[in-house]
Amino acid sequence: TTDLVVNFADVRKLIYSTDVYVIDLTYDGQTRKAVLKDLQFHPVSDAVLHMDLLEVQEDKPVVVEIPVHLGGHAVGVKAGGKLYLSMKKVKVKGLYKDIPETIILNVDELEIGKTIKVRDCQFDNYELVNAKDLVIAGVRTTRAAANATTEGEEGEEAAAEGEAPAAE
Repeated sequence: TTDLVVNFADVRKLIYSTDVYVIDLTYDGQTRKAVLKDLQFHPVSDAVLHMDLLEVQEDKPVVVEIPVHLGGHAVGVKAGGKLYLSMKKVKVKGLYKDIPETIILNVDELEIGKTIKVRDCQFDNYELVNAKDLVIAGVRTTRAAANATTEGEEGEEAAAEGEAPAAE
């Protein structure tokens, strides 16, 4: 552990970004690479009180949180559902050079009532270390979609009832 004092202007982009940046820290004549691990804010003024930086090395895996973004157009949304993101960040483990700044999950095949869980996400150079059954994103049924389904079923029943007398 090494205590440092830094100028707020120098770390502003690092603090107020959803992306994960590897920064070069130079102190005592040595340059080291680090990532932001944790932040503490003043409860009233929201001023930054403390930051934890994690030194990263090219040959040792690190565990960091990175943001999740959704890409594509879910078929469930086209059918009237609502897409939701329940985990805005996930913990990943891997060599820092292999970890992306964000994870983009393709939701094209996501139907109403279906979810993407941590266990469903496989990557080549890093792994998610969150609990495997946590839901990252999904498509919920909306009232409009539920009503459309109910009306569709009632219409089918009415059509079936209307056809029955004609068959006699």
